[in-house]
Amino acid sequence: MDYDGYVLSLKLKTDQLPNGYPFNIPFLKSLERLDFHPSVTFFTGENGTGKSTLIEAIAVYLGFNAEGGSKNFNFKSKETHSSLHEYLSITKGFKKMKDGFFLRGESFYNVATEIDIIEEESKGQMLSAYGGKSLHEQSHGESFWALFMNRFRGTGLYILDEPESALSATKQMAMLANIYNLCEDNSQFIIATHSPILLSYPDALIYEILENKVVKVKYEETETYRIYKAFLDNPERMLDSLFTNG
Repeated sequence: MDYDGYVLSLKLKTDQLPNGYPFNIPFLKSLERLDFHPSVTFFTGENGTGKSTLIEAIAVYLGFNAEGGSKNFNFKSKETHSSLHEYLSITKGFKKMKDGFFLRGESFYNVATEIDIIEEESKGQMLSAYGGKSLHEQSHGESFWALFMNRFRGTGLYILDEPESALSATKQMAMLANIYNLCEDNSQFIIATHSPILLSYPDALIYEILENKVVKVKYEETETYRIYKAFLDNPERMLDSLFTNG
């Protein structure tokens, strides 16, 4: 690898934050600086802690469409993203990216629709970059996979919000292999995930968002790893505890 990453660090202007959502998310009050790994940085944590909100703010700050897509996508079905990006300060590396994409599960349908619209307007020049077939004509998992395998070209920044939501365990393992290949081609990933498979990526930087702080953790220290391991080591005991105490 002959570069230090396209995104080096993030600072939050905590002294300027207004009241209300999302600025009342607890961990934001203690967030000062986060460094990014030149290859893969993960954000993990319980639902509702603010992972997706932070990922979205990073993407919007860097010029990506809030609902997903490349920097050339400027559609919006409904403007619901927060203004958190306005209070970030992100330090970029010296090397310019040649590619980039923001992938989020909750608005993926809208991205697929926009791709079809551009395909029609460009008279068949768009879908070739996504596998040659409309994403709407595939299952949710197939369309996710087609986008990931065909659209991500390397030498780029890829911001992914819970990409495992549409992928089987086998596909998640295959995703790890392709992330590795893309990182070998000077790519950088910033990923919010609950997947113990994706989090296992070697030498990745992992941030766990707790209720009121962000901590850097090792893979085996993540709550995701500990819960899955405890369950798979003894599912009968875990189920008995759930059903007895539930």
